[in-house]
Amino acid sequence: MGWLDGQVALVTGGGSGIGRAVLARFIAEGARVGVLERVPARAQELRSEFGDAVIAVSGDVAQLGDNKRAVAETVAGFGRLDIFVGNAGVFDNFLSLCDFPEGSLAEAYDELFAVNVKGCILGAKAVLPELVKTDGSMVFTASVAGSNSGGGGPLYTASKHAVVGLIRQLAAELGPRIRVNGVAPGGTMTDLRGLSVLRQGERSHFADPSAEERLRTNNPLQIALAPGDLAGAYVFLSSRTDARGITGTILTVDAGAALRAPRRS
Repeated sequence: MGWLDGQVALVTGGGSGIGRAVLARFIAEGARVGVLERVPARAQELRSEFGDAVIAVSGDVAQLGDNKRAVAETVAGFGRLDIFVGNAGVFDNFLSLCDFPEGSLAEAYDELFAVNVKGCILGAKAVLPELVKTDGSMVFTASVAGSNSGGGGPLYTASKHAVVGLIRQLAAELGPRIRVNGVAPGGTMTDLRGLSVLRQGERSHFADPSAEERLRTNNPLQIALAPGDLAGAYVFLSSRTDARGITGTILTVDAGAALRAPRRS
């Protein structure tokens, strides 16, 4: 018996990284999953790998119409919707404000916030009528950058602070029918891409061969988090029994990286 038996989820950005790990774990826990994925080839790969357990829709999270289409196709195929995972995101590769090219700043802001913030808001709006019917839940991918400095550059950090605020506001607005929570990953070995306006979109931020060792040495558990290490947090927060009393909560999964090292006397 799985944690999510009989439930139906919609995951944005489910074709790679954390989103794909969440999709696979949800299916393993008994759910069926719709996906809104920007890259058509990834959507096709999901159909091939997971068969009838997934409905993959190609589209842009920054467009309300694409979000509504993903909801409609998921409900048409599976009959209901219980869980929304707002996960799609892009990164600013730690580019500081001082180093940001002046001519690209406004366009870079628009690109990053369109995915990281507007995508969450539009997704929530699109799923709301269906989640009201099922007393469902939302889980958003926040970040350790949503509660502190140093998890990205100013654009990414500001966007994830906005996601944290959105989670808390929606939790207050949508109760008692809908629970709203978030998962805040620390550095995780994913296919996280940068901004196309800065030509960062062709290569993952973690593609550098030294990235895994750098992450491993920067936390008390001495592990480099992989997407699968995050998936259980989404399952827990989506559970109708184990997380019944949890809303407005941000669950941090960072291998303890935010902890301060003990002082040596």
